[in-house]
Amino acid sequence: MFDQWHEECGVFAVYGHPEATNVANLGIFALQHRGQESAGIASADGTDVYCFKAMGHVADIFTPGVVSTLLGDKAIGHTRYSTTGDSGELNAQPFCVGTNKGRLALAHNGNITNGMDIRQALEEEGAIFSASSDTEVVLHLISRSRERTVPAALRDALLQLEGAFSLVLLTKNELIVARDPHGFRPMAMGYMEIPGHKMCYVFASETCAFDLIGAVYLSDVEPGEMVIVNADGVTRERFAPRRPKAQCVFEHVYFSRPDSIVFGRPVVQSRELMGRLLATHHPVEADVVVPVPDSGVAAALGYSAESEIPFRMGLIRNHHVGRTFIEPSQAIRDFGVKLKLNPVRHLLENKRVILVDDSIVRGTTSRKIVRMVRSAGAREVHLRISCPPTISPCFYGVDTPIKSELIAANHSVDEIRRYIEADSLAYLPIADLREAVQDHKHEYCYACYTGDYPTDFVNLEELISAKSHR
Repeated sequence: MFDQWHEECGVFAVYGHPEATNVANLGIFALQHRGQESAGIASADGTDVYCFKAMGHVADIFTPGVVSTLLGDKAIGHTRYSTTGDSGELNAQPFCVGTNKGRLALAHNGNITNGMDIRQALEEEGAIFSASSDTEVVLHLISRSRERTVPAALRDALLQLEGAFSLVLLTKNELIVARDPHGFRPMAMGYMEIPGHKMCYVFASETCAFDLIGAVYLSDVEPGEMVIVNADGVTRERFAPRRPKAQCVFEHVYFSRPDSIVFGRPVVQSRELMGRLLATHHPVEADVVVPVPDSGVAAALGYSAESEIPFRMGLIRNHHVGRTFIEPSQAIRDFGVKLKLNPVRHLLENKRVILVDDSIVRGTTSRKIVRMVRSAGAREVHLRISCPPTISPCFYGVDTPIKSELIAANHSVDEIRRYIEADSLAYLPIADLREAVQDHKHEYCYACYTGDYPTDFVNLEELISAKSHR
């Protein structure tokens, strides 16, 4: 089945740097947390577009020998993860193809909700697909467009898409960056000053990539905006009518690195405020506040500061193991809890412990962690979650399960508490989450917590079916 579920990825682009491939390599290395299954880089030198991609981690794939084959002063990079059945080098990005408009490379983060319908229509007209990613649909639409220039053809293609996309497109001469009209997925723009060269422009899913390469954050690519960078400079234009913003709040809850600026707001600031608001509305008598690392650390610091209960790193994470949320199978996810975390008995023994985590999805990992803390001698374990209950699947590019697998969609808070074996359980109310990200203009998407989706689905039953058969 066509994989409609093109989950969260990391995207990077650079234009005008004499070592563009090295810069792109560093950029996607900084975004490795967004996807650990495959990675790729495409570069261009004004004559051709070159591409290399493979399964594995960025540092293992892009050896000096590989990097030396990717020529030019412009490049795009991508790191991804997938669901079961969608794993494989064919789906690794960027996609590099020859078209009637020249050789193109495309990388994409998000999920095109009408991608299945477009693909089916194209196949009925004779189109041939080599992979199962919705990104390939975009390339077909560009190639079939009657527009002569690549920017115009891309604009034509994007206007046919629904859902979430932040994408980068590379030709032999130019770089084009675009973001869907709702702005679901992030895309930041920055620059680098290089002595003896013109201004270098960079784009990334998160600004932590800019920090590593010494770039300065300028702004976000706006929802519905296309940015074209070529020898004439930078052109920013709107390709679609304005729509209500629907920025993914889960970027601030979990996915982004805390040292990033996402949607124009420091992630660590949001997470610390989540923890403070949790402590205000869901206090409990305890001896220590312990984060579930790493994504629970900032919220736990906020909880500790507000409650004046000491913060302790009572769980130690093995950083050489991938994030359990983004592993492809439940079997690996189950085994990964013990691989990832180890309790510090000295800090937990005979203590009343407040565990702070970012979310509960199925509940199985939370139960293992609570049991782990109890086995280390904790007298009480109180779990505090820095987001509301997850009751609906995401159709915009985050790997949440179908509704039947979401524990909060099928059980009350007290039933969940009993299942995970905690002494108490409390979630952050949605009004507090809105306050934590300073969403005063209602510009975020909360569909996973409310079931209220900001777009109409062409065929919701097919979307759910595709997700359930991942």
